[in-house]
Amino acid sequence: MKGQRIGYVRVSSFDQNPERQLEQVQVDKVFTDKASGKDTKRPELERALAFVREGDTLVVHSMDRLARNLDDLRRLVQQLTKRGVSVSFVKECLTFTGADSPMANLMLSVMGAFAEFERALIRERQREGIALAKQRGVYRGRKKALSADQATDLRRRVGQGESKAAVARAFGISRETLYQYLKREH
Repeated sequence: MKGQRIGYVRVSSFDQNPERQLEQVQVDKVFTDKASGKDTKRPELERALAFVREGDTLVVHSMDRLARNLDDLRRLVQQLTKRGVSVSFVKECLTFTGADSPMANLMLSVMGAFAEFERALIRERQREGIALAKQRGVYRGRKKALSADQATDLRRRVGQGESKAAVARAFGISRETLYQYLKREH
C-alpha cells in the first residue's frame, strides 16, 4: 500500500500567504502553522507528526519552513525516517528516507545551517532596529495585553482565591502573562 503525501506549511505571520508554499504540489492533506520557526513547539507541526504513518511522505516547501535550527531539523528528519516516513523538501529537491547517502546527509546539514544562520541574522537586524528606534525615542515595545483597570481586576480576583487558569481564560491571556501582571503589582 502506497502512503499518503502529507503537506506541512509554516508562515511566520498572519499576513503571509501560506497557499503559495505547496502550490502545484500534489498532497492528500495539509497542516498549516502561523508561527515562528525558532523552535518545534507548533500545534500544526505536532498534529502532522502525530498524523503521518509508515509509508507516508511529509512534504515541506523548504527546510527553513520545517525548522530554523540545525539540531531541530536533523532531529525531526531522523525521527520521521526512523518511523518509515520520508521527508521531501520541494525547494531543495531533496527527499530523505532513512537510507540516505553521505551526500544527502551533508546537504541536510549545510542547508539546515543556512536556515539557522538566516534566523540569527533576522534576530540581529531586529535588535538593531529596536536599538535605533529607542535612540530616536519612537520605540514603544509591545502593546499591553490588559488596561490598568483590567490588571487591577485580575490581581483582585486572584487575591480572592479564584483559580489563576480561570482568570487567565477570562481575560484571554496566557498563564505566563497573568504571572507577569502579578509580579508587576502596578
